[in-house]
Amino acid sequence: MGRVLWITSGVELAGGVRRNTSPSAGHWMDMADLLEGEYVESPAKWVRDQVELYERSGGQEGWYLQDRKDWPIVVITSKGAKSGKLRKNPVMRVEHDGKYLAVASKGGAPEHPVWYHNFLANPVVQLQDGPEPKLYRARLIEDQAEYDEWWDRAVKVYEPYAEYKPRAEAAGRTIPLFVLEPID
Repeated sequence: MGRVLWITSGVELAGGVRRNTSPSAGHWMDMADLLEGEYVESPAKWVRDQVELYERSGGQEGWYLQDRKDWPIVVITSKGAKSGKLRKNPVMRVEHDGKYLAVASKGGAPEHPVWYHNFLANPVVQLQDGPEPKLYRARLIEDQAEYDEWWDRAVKVYEPYAEYKPRAEAAGRTIPLFVLEPID
């Protein structure tokens, strides 16, 4: 359950996305959901617990992974590629110049995480880094130089990525990277 905000006006965005909207001005809105759709909790208890703690506290709690304050996270909400339902995932916080990186590592597994497909099908996502969620557009990095630059940033934030890469490559998979750019 997210915080609520008193709405005085609304702004509609294209593509079935909303920002600070309500049926009319002067209504309460759950600020945890800038994207339209039904939220479905993760089947993984640790994900549910981390997302709930992070959102409930406005990012003051639950902002790091596994009791490691040197492993910061953000919460990303995406719309399901098949279901259209909203899914929330804690991902490592890799930020540079107001842009964020989403690393589709899945621990180096042979397959992509489910949210990878969500980002491709519905690239407008919600990212919460602190108390206020914002909308971003996810772009799959295809340029090798840009990939390498962002990969280096990711490994500096979360060293285990360096271990995941050879595992994924041994399974025939390159770990996809998405740059999340703010939507004005």
